[in-house]
Amino acid sequence: MLTQISRRRRVAAVLTLAAALAVAAPVAEARPGGGGSFGSRGSRTYTAPSATPTAPGGGMSMQRSQTAPSPGMGSPGMQAPAATGRRFGGGFFAGLLGAGLIGALLGGGFFGGLGGLASMIGLLFQVGLVVVVVMLALRFFRRRNEPAGAGAPYARSSLDGRQGPGGPMGGAGGGMGAGRPPQTRPVQIGPADYQAFERLLGDIQDAYSREDRVTLGNLTTPEMVSYFDEELRNNAARGVVNKISDVKLLQGDLAESWGEDRTDYATVAMRYALKDVMIERASGRVVQTDSSEATELWTFLRQPGRGWVLSAIQQTR
Repeated sequence: MLTQISRRRRVAAVLTLAAALAVAAPVAEARPGGGGSFGSRGSRTYTAPSATPTAPGGGMSMQRSQTAPSPGMGSPGMQAPAATGRRFGGGFFAGLLGAGLIGALLGGGFFGGLGGLASMIGLLFQVGLVVVVVMLALRFFRRRNEPAGAGAPYARSSLDGRQGPGGPMGGAGGGMGAGRPPQTRPVQIGPADYQAFERLLGDIQDAYSREDRVTLGNLTTPEMVSYFDEELRNNAARGVVNKISDVKLLQGDLAESWGEDRTDYATVAMRYALKDVMIERASGRVVQTDSSEATELWTFLRQPGRGWVLSAIQQTR
């Protein structure tokens, strides 16, 4: 009898540990960039982008860049901590489940012992209850962190060039923020440019999904291609492929536009929907699905005789 009880305790402990690891494991964003901030924005590389209606908190500081800081750029160490891409729910709820695991190993769960089949079923019920609480908390904090107006009716401004608070897409309209390096020259952004930005959003996601490095090279800077290639190689090493579909721009605002020497820059806050699926290469089995929305600041650059290409992605605050 004691042997059966001991075996049941070990089984229950293993189940609790598995649930704890599932909740505690960080969930990385699988889309291009993985929820990070990287790339170059000329002299503004280490200056956070301006706030816009789409990104009211502005942008995060740059995590990775091949642009070396200069006295006029500010210091990367002075910026606010960058987003890690980890979602809420790891530490706190892992601690709750960890407490249950310790109790199970010592002969007691959250609310009592594990003696007998009834206690084991009770423990499993408690684990399920905690999982439900975790899901509700995740949903609450995701909604809380959404930009103002998310989920409510709004007017898209990316295609028709409607006038917003500071320009056709709203936002700063290319104006200079406090403490920003002086612009070399102003750059006007029109409806055709906004359409190009929206088109690049979808084309880059599609090329990344197909692991088409040639197309990525045509749509982004060499620096951005190097980051995307690193992510694709990491996926290959893990035996998975990231498939992205149904990308749709929901809202867009111009944060800044400026020119340096012969290069034009435009930083745009974009909130978009997508279906993000991670597939096992060998079997085609879906191992992760994330149909969600994302809000990011994308910086595009344009040189004489060439179209816009992506030069940086930054997460919102």
